[in-house]
Amino acid sequence: MSNLPSADTIAGRLAALRASMPEGVELVAVSKFHPLESLREAYGAGQRVFGESRANELRAKAVEMPSDVSWHFIGHLQTNKVRTILPHVSLIHSIDSERLLRLVAEEARRLGRRVSVLLQVHVALEETKFGFTPDEVISLMSPELVAGLPEVEIRGLMGMASNVDDEARISEDFETLRLTFGRLKTTVFADAPTFDTLSMGMSHDWPLAVAHGSNMIRVGTTIFGEREY
Repeated sequence: MSNLPSADTIAGRLAALRASMPEGVELVAVSKFHPLESLREAYGAGQRVFGESRANELRAKAVEMPSDVSWHFIGHLQTNKVRTILPHVSLIHSIDSERLLRLVAEEARRLGRRVSVLLQVHVALEETKFGFTPDEVISLMSPELVAGLPEVEIRGLMGMASNVDDEARISEDFETLRLTFGRLKTTVFADAPTFDTLSMGMSHDWPLAVAHGSNMIRVGTTIFGEREY
């Protein structure tokens, strides 16, 4: 009799997903809108990195879950919610303006901590998504800006591909993100070994994202099923 978890459980789906992921890719279990019981089941199956997109939900879950959980904030971060998440979060995926970057640095300074962040780059067709254009993020980043914000560690980029069925377009979006990451890695962050994260790919497109250089994927539905709003 097999000791493997059932495929129709969270533990089973996590095991199957991990088995299909290449080595060196980090899994963020997107737990937004899912109940604590589901997070605890994933935790019991060895998952330690969870992604939330609402500040109050992240804070509420963080105080209920074990202290070794690594919380990633993956949604649009409003400036008035920075203070809510900073005591709990280990990585913010969605820095989409210089103002937000400076505000996070200011709040980190107040707390006496250093915060890891990703710069969100917008390449998708949808206008509703947030982020810098590739040209904007390359223009903004400079050694002077980075040196002036020691409380923030810029770890890399995050982006989403267009929500379309056209695989060629999705590949093009991921490749644009990969090239933007590469340009920054070889210029502004050439001496920063911790600029090492390219977060792209979700439940429906992560294999394509990994093929284009992603080393962090954000997967929710495949693990937890459809969200409970």
